[in-house]
Amino acid sequence: QVQLMESGGGLVQPGGSLRLSCAASGSVFSISAMAWYRQAPGNERELVAGISRFGDTNYADSVKGRFTISRDNDKKSVYLQMNSLKSEDTAVYYCYLWSASGNRYWGQGTQVTVSS
Repeated sequence: QVQLMESGGGLVQPGGSLRLSCAASGSVFSISAMAWYRQAPGNERELVAGISRFGDTNYADSVKGRFTISRDNDKKSVYLQMNSLKSEDTAVYYCYLWSASGNRYWGQGTQVTVSS
């Protein structure tokens, strides 16, 4: 039983910043990777940023240079610092966890709206 607790979403003006947080709780003690996905209405869910247990990161081309993913392995948490936000970033953002045992978990999603 694993739960992903997300926070940090909300409404922000273009050019602004938000920081998303996600903490895993429950019976997961070894994490292979954590990531952030997003899905806008009518669009497929897409990978925004991911980070492995070793700190390797990857980003969608659309967010490179603006978003930064980080993690705290001891806290079983992942963060997404989003800067220079654009209206195109508006979506529901989902936290994702891949455990070393092969199980995969999703957060409930948090709304990020970028609008003036």
